[in-house]
Amino acid sequence: MKAVIQRVRHAGVVVDGETIGQIGPGLLVLLGVGRDDTEEDVRYVARKVAEMRIFSDADGKFNLALGDIGGAILLVSQFTLYADARKGRRPSFIGAAAPEVAEALVERCAQLWREAGITVATGRFGAHMDVSLLNDGPVTIILDTGDSQK
Repeated sequence: MKAVIQRVRHAGVVVDGETIGQIGPGLLVLLGVGRDDTEEDVRYVARKVAEMRIFSDADGKFNLALGDIGGAILLVSQFTLYADARKGRRPSFIGAAAPEVAEALVERCAQLWREAGITVATGRFGAHMDVSLLNDGPVTIILDTGDSQK
């Protein structure tokens, strides 16, 4: 599982001209699901994102997590994080999970955050989405469960 985590002042997602999800301060999480990802990967990502101290305290140090600031998450599924562009000019997405598997794991991640008391807005799986954000910092973190020590 791969996640691109961006600290934002606000973010939103629009499908067919309709805003379907938006948040104020918090995190935009672009989440890609790989072919071999499991519930363990989802739990790891959900925990790491929720507990990651990437918000500044009064001294300007990264000491606060999402819950400390009362922030929210905008979760957007993004299979293109599994693009393999090593050969040719058109990326291959063979490393991405099948849509029905990916959708279930993305929804599970949102569910885990909601169970932890975090407000979660989402995009629409499989739709063409226009995602907007105001990156705060900018702070952008890449998380890959293939690199983790779960």
